[in-house]
Amino acid sequence: MLSYIKGELSEVNEEGILIEANGLGYEVRMPLSSLDDLPKIGSHIKVYTYLYVREDAIGLYGFLTRDDLKVFKLLITVSGIGPKGALGILSAVTPDDLRFAVLSDDVKTIAKAPGIGNKTAGKLIIELKDKLKLEDVFEQKLMNEITGQAQVKAAGTFAAEVRKEAVEALVVLGYSITDASKVVRKIQITDGMSAEDVLKLSIKSLM
Repeated sequence: MLSYIKGELSEVNEEGILIEANGLGYEVRMPLSSLDDLPKIGSHIKVYTYLYVREDAIGLYGFLTRDDLKVFKLLITVSGIGPKGALGILSAVTPDDLRFAVLSDDVKTIAKAPGIGNKTAGKLIIELKDKLKLEDVFEQKLMNEITGQAQVKAAGTFAAEVRKEAVEALVVLGYSITDASKVVRKIQITDGMSAEDVLKLSIKSLM
């Protein structure tokens, strides 16, 4: 199973991108909102992927953050909403806004997505509401704000993504989001450093 693809951005079109990695070209469909945040052609990029397999079709879907991928997987569990519909929703509504819209029964916000009317939006809310917890939604929003998710997308660099992964790992280890973010931001990321390298330096600093 493909978890992510890291390679050179070779092409950008209305449906997604083409990434060349290890001599292979991968056609990856992405939300329209993500296409505006891509680095220039020829740059190296990392996208988190979901391979959708059906009897009559195979599609590879990509996202600039794990959170986008997580929400995409959640959306396609809703009956009547396939990958195309999920991409449409993520093209019109951010993951944070979508989660809050579900919890607050905000049909209008979700119905902004192309092909998603009030009826489908209401159905989506009903099916997803029990899968979301308010405290988790607030925590994820805080995580996105602290780690600068918008900057991660705009910059298209591995350094920002490495910081994000290090913060997530520290939170899993029991540190608060605030403390994890502060210590990671103090570490200068150089070429070749991995999230594990940053994690080790962060733990050393915290101790």
